[in-house]
Amino acid sequence: MRLPYVPDPPATNTAAEAETLARVQARRGATGLIPLDLALLHSFPVADGWNSFIGAIRTRTSLPAEIRELIICRVAVLNGAWFEWGQHAPLLQESGFDEAALSAVRDLETGSDSVLTPAQQAVVAYTDAMTKTVTVPNPVFQRVQEYFSDRETVDITATVAAYNCVSRFLVALDVGEHNL
Repeated sequence: MRLPYVPDPPATNTAAEAETLARVQARRGATGLIPLDLALLHSFPVADGWNSFIGAIRTRTSLPAEIRELIICRVAVLNGAWFEWGQHAPLLQESGFDEAALSAVRDLETGSDSVLTPAQQAVVAYTDAMTKTVTVPNPVFQRVQEYFSDRETVDITATVAAYNCVSRFLVALDVGEHNL
């Protein structure tokens, strides 16, 4: 980590900071604060907004765990966010991905002969487009729409965008000491 992590738990100076810390701890539950939290809590307002936004992406979208974790893991691979991969690859595996499917997600050249389903391949192509070039070509968008509703498409798009933010934060600060 390029900055020192805050103590676990960090000291709070105001009621607002204590409330933010309580919300972050509640979302983490029994696992406790993770290195990402200990970096974010340098700025309680940022940590609070992050906790709310990423919490909604992780727990309140219409996406099944398999699609959500596929997106998160693919973004991690594309951006070299290995702490993120380490946190989410086990969740992807729990959602039903075997080692061959995990390898396909890690492979930057995943193609149509992949072990992924057509819907999963569509999500990977969409995630790749958003992450690599920001713009999504119409054929890639239309392919996602073949498998997912409008709400699911919004949720997919928001998840890709959110986890690009997460991965960039993790890599820039070397959270988890996996990137420098």
